Amino acid sequence: MSSLEQVKTILDTTLGLNGRAQKFDRETALLGNIYELDSMAVVTVITTIEEQFGLMVDDDEIDAETFETLGSLVDFVDAKLAG
Repeated sequence: MSSLEQVKTILDTTLGLNGRAQKFDRETALLGNIYELDSMAVVTVITTIEEQFGLMVDDDEIDAETFETLGSLVDFVDAKLAG
């Protein structure tokens, strides 16, 4: 499963989107567009990404641009995996 599909599944499960995330593409806006994605949900999504991908994410690595679109979040995950 690609990181794009994995991140969509994480968003869907973590935010309780009932399959809505499966229709998202890389350009889908996240912050400000998905009501369920509030500040507490961001923490849960990051924690789940860390667990699913075996990553460690420092607080200073995350900013609003990371969660701007699905593509920016996937790019962040891919960069962490490559690093």
